Amino acid sequence: MTVIDHTETRTENPSPVHGGPARTLRHALSFRSISALWIFVALFLLFSLWVPNTFLDGDTWKAMLDDQAITALTAISLVVPLSAGVFNLAIGSQVAVGSTLSAWLLSQHLPIPATVTLTLAAGAAIGLAAGLLIVRARIDSFIATLGVSSVLLALTSWISDGQQILDLGAPYQELATGQLFGITYPVYFLVLVALAVWYVLERTPAGRRVYATGGNLDAARLAGVRTSTTIVLSLIACGVIASAAGTLVSSRLATGDPSIGPGYLLPAFAAAFLGSTQFSGGRYNVWGTAIAVYVLATGVKGLQLAGAPVWIPDLFNGLALLLAVGLAVRRDTAGRTSAIARLLRRRRPPQEA
Repeated sequence: MTVIDHTETRTENPSPVHGGPARTLRHALSFRSISALWIFVALFLLFSLWVPNTFLDGDTWKAMLDDQAITALTAISLVVPLSAGVFNLAIGSQVAVGSTLSAWLLSQHLPIPATVTLTLAAGAAIGLAAGLLIVRARIDSFIATLGVSSVLLALTSWISDGQQILDLGAPYQELATGQLFGITYPVYFLVLVALAVWYVLERTPAGRRVYATGGNLDAARLAGVRTSTTIVLSLIACGVIASAAGTLVSSRLATGDPSIGPGYLLPAFAAAFLGSTQFSGGRYNVWGTAIAVYVLATGVKGLQLAGAPVWIPDLFNGLALLLAVGLAVRRDTAGRTSAIARLLRRRRPPQEA
């Protein structure tokens, strides 16, 4: 299983607090700490000057807030297994299963509460299966989730018979299109999920076990962490959130489309990796990921409003993913180099007079 050692880097980096309040503030506002926010400022200024009439329109921002809520949910679902050192390449297919299964269940005349419950349960079962492949069958997470993704794509085609499932009904559409104070329900759901995941990861022993597992698997195991259980539970949580995102997709589109899921894979990973360079010193984190989703969406929307071709979103997200991984690797390398230098200074023998 592939593991990125974020915990070791975090504990070895020197704290900026030692330099006093001024240094702490400079560190907090530096490009290295909040690069996504500085990129957002640059994009905002660029497109405000380039296409001010459409880019600065309030309806544009309201639509972008709503459009990206499901992408942000998908990216936040990825944060959990990534924090445990697991790469879930099946995340797009899990969204597709949630969309297609919920639509199919509704077409069988199940009530909405039962439909949503069974869809979330299916997401949990998929996460459980992927987790067992990793911890029991000892298949690398890349390979295991890639295989699961292919199986899920076949499953969605089988459920839907390769066609869109239509006529889901107005009450079901209200889940994703209804508004409160001018903001659609998925945005509120995103905030609730983000708060819940943030609290678990940052404020509970379970979250510390997740980060310990992702930081150093062997060390966490020696410290008494049940790493296999942690990995499986992280994938179950990811599956449930991804299925919820898929349910909202089918509600918004009023159809169950088996082909939509893979489109969420690249934006979700790009946001999660870019988010890991924000706020938390290299750790995958919820708020950095959510901000990264909307920063990337701002760039894509601005280019679209400026008349860019239809392939721009894929290009933009791909370059963002490469940039985010590069920043993360650079941060890890710098942290390790600094730690080694401090260790050598401590061990240097005193010079004789």
